Amino acid sequence: MDWNAEFILSVRIIYAAILGGLIGWERENHNRDAGVRTYMAVAVGACAFSIISNHVPGETTRIASQVVTGMGFIGAGVILQVKGRVQGLTTAATLWATAAVGMASAYGMYLLSGLTALLILGTLGLHHIPGWARLVKKHHVRSEERESNE
Repeated sequence: MDWNAEFILSVRIIYAAILGGLIGWERENHNRDAGVRTYMAVAVGACAFSIISNHVPGETTRIASQVVTGMGFIGAGVILQVKGRVQGLTTAATLWATAAVGMASAYGMYLLSGLTALLILGTLGLHHIPGWARLVKKHHVRSEERESNE
């Protein structure tokens, strides 16, 4: 591999780190356990594994699928049930999606990885929309009513 190719791959990893760090910063800013370092590590790791898999003949899809599976395993460890409530589901989902940001960066899909990161950040910011809490509360009340009627 030549220096130019290595430079391009390095830019891809740096881009993945920046995008993962932005998502992690949002989570850390809202006092979540997984923060900047965790999300950066997920994005960088997924990017590195994807770059490696892209350079091993016949292994591209197998290694990529293992990244997705591995992130699902980590996400399952983040989800907890406390006093009848599920916690960590958003963290698990955003960690899993951040792996996709890293993978897209690895394959040079800069627009896709950037858009995916922005969509993740937007999703995490939904609860700041005026009236969001009222909308979610109505949904929870309807769900509880249905469960009590069953």
